[in-house]
Amino acid sequence: MTLRLSSKVARCAAVVGIWLGGASSATSQGTAPTAPISTAPRASAPAPATATPRTAPAVRAARPPAPAAAPAATPPVAPALPGVTPLPAPELEAFVDGFVRRSMNQDHIAGVTVSVVQNGQVVLKKGYGVAGLADGRRVDPDRTLFRIGSISKTFTWIALQNEIDAGRIRPDTPINVYLPEKLQVRDQGKKNPVRVRDLYNHTPGFEDRALGQLFERDERRIRPLDVYLRQERPNRVREPGVLPAYSNYGVALVGAALANTGAKPFEDLIAERVIVPAGLTRTTFREPRAWRDDLPAPMAPALAADMAQGYRWTPLGLQAQPIEFIGQIAPAGSASSTAADMARYMTLLLNGGTIDGRTVFSARAAQAFRTPSYRPAAGAAGMNSGFQDIALPGNRRGFGHAGATLWFHSNMVIAPDLGLGVFVSVNTDTGQSLPATLPAAIVERFYAPARAVPAFTPLSAQAAAVYEGDYLTDRRAYGGLEGFVNRLIGVAKVRVSDQGGLAITTDGQTRLWLPTDREDVFKAADGADMLVFQRQDGAAARFFAPSGVAAYERVGSLFKQGVLAGMTLLAALASIATLAGVFVRSRRDTRQTTSQARASLLQTTQAVLWLTAIACVGAFALGSGDVAAVVFGWPSGWLLTASACAFIATLLTLLTLAMVPVVWRGGRRVDSWNDLRKLCFTVTALIFIGFSVVLAAWGFLEFWNT
Repeated sequence: MTLRLSSKVARCAAVVGIWLGGASSATSQGTAPTAPISTAPRASAPAPATATPRTAPAVRAARPPAPAAAPAATPPVAPALPGVTPLPAPELEAFVDGFVRRSMNQDHIAGVTVSVVQNGQVVLKKGYGVAGLADGRRVDPDRTLFRIGSISKTFTWIALQNEIDAGRIRPDTPINVYLPEKLQVRDQGKKNPVRVRDLYNHTPGFEDRALGQLFERDERRIRPLDVYLRQERPNRVREPGVLPAYSNYGVALVGAALANTGAKPFEDLIAERVIVPAGLTRTTFREPRAWRDDLPAPMAPALAADMAQGYRWTPLGLQAQPIEFIGQIAPAGSASSTAADMARYMTLLLNGGTIDGRTVFSARAAQAFRTPSYRPAAGAAGMNSGFQDIALPGNRRGFGHAGATLWFHSNMVIAPDLGLGVFVSVNTDTGQSLPATLPAAIVERFYAPARAVPAFTPLSAQAAAVYEGDYLTDRRAYGGLEGFVNRLIGVAKVRVSDQGGLAITTDGQTRLWLPTDREDVFKAADGADMLVFQRQDGAAARFFAPSGVAAYERVGSLFKQGVLAGMTLLAALASIATLAGVFVRSRRDTRQTTSQARASLLQTTQAVLWLTAIACVGAFALGSGDVAAVVFGWPSGWLLTASACAFIATLLTLLTLAMVPVVWRGGRRVDSWNDLRKLCFTVTALIFIGFSVVLAAWGFLEFWNT
């Protein structure tokens, strides 16, 4: 159970920390923690499949066009915004080509789809690489559907704002008013109810769990939305409205409320009220699976045939992965779409809710999506009625949403003052960097002044002491084995850099933050992101992630990874020494009283249990490179065994500690342990009890709580 092994386990499991794309990373606005990337050689990335800015791509001759409704009229050309030069299509295409090809080679990405819109027109719509290696399908931006993860939530927020505008749902009313009794949020000792506003601001106060239930590999395990919400209730860990902590469960509650007030399944409602009016003929919240009477209808076969395959990169190359089903929590992330449809969707958002003469949402809702409804602190990123508030180069702000599943990573960024929208999606697990960085790179390349060497006043030693420390994300499980894993993967280490800024490390990656002229506010040295700290009693107590979806709170000594690592090492050495003593003691050294014999047996049993627990965690770590196995196989038998062994060892340790006085009293000198053995027994007992306290605090002993 060494920290090295546990960290490897945690980082591999952290792909779920994409958590459907609300990245809680402290170092980027990206969609997920960065997965390890193999350095094994590979063939160069596939060439672009479709490349026709402002024109429709050629359709593959081998496949007939998918059935679709009659094409909608082309949106009228909107005039360029004052002072904004429209993007030059050839230069944009060349820039995106280079950016995408470089990322595909470096990050081993199978396929990419991109669309860029401005002033009501599609400036670029392009596919790169493959949608399916087995059948040789190229990525077609008009046909190929990608899983867009948490971008799905923006459709849910549009449907919610329509209900708010109609007066059928009120933002400051408890969500329970709009839910059937069986789905209502329990108070769990909290004073205030969870309001609708708390859910679209991601401040409901829920813990966040994902392993073993957010995704399903076997479609037979998919549950109806209401069943999922009843069976996977999260704990309420703080009062609502206090801190941001991204919640997929909270979005699912909104979807259930919409379905309840609309008296129809969520998938039907979202299609009827958003997808169809917007003219999105190749966008759906349904998934490709068999028909089931207790679930909404599956994806249409014509769309399922054009779904991009998801891939995992391994040292042996790209491996095709089965679909990860998310239908049980559809409002939070089950949508699939094409680059062409997402171009229409971005045009709708830029046009204030209207397209082709149809109004999908009101001007009031459009303004809500562009205006922060919640900021945790001045200068920090927040939420715009469910949409993410995004810092962009050139001191601009945009809105949109990132999204991810296990194998797909996507991003949609809208810059209203440029009349610009950028969508990008990839179908490979290692490709999260491309969607996270391409939209801002386009804005920087064409609309921001050249980046200069930043000038700043370095932090003094006294100022640095205010910020340095370990911080833990509040977007996590708060107990049990998943809580233990989250305590490992959710840590951000804040240190002062050589330049006098802050170096913040999360998930093995470090990013530099520079002081600004505002106290407790830092700017990314490599981008537009801002980081804001809050103080308590003179020291920094927390900081807010630049993605706006989490707070990182300073942890005490007991929860530092070095303490866990040190206690693990001590317990392992003490266990080995205890077992070694059984075999190396001389006959004279084995003389003991009956009580000492029992105490020795107890401590020897504990040593076996502790070493077994450590070995089981090691076995889990060795197999944790397969992210799907971690996610779908949760809770792992290895970890359950380790936790159960540690729990029993802890109980025995308490008995052993109680026997220390008896051991020291002993009997006649010739029939008792010598003082050295008594001392070794006592020290070992103290090490074991210390290790037990650390594991209990970290949640590792709760094998029943997964």
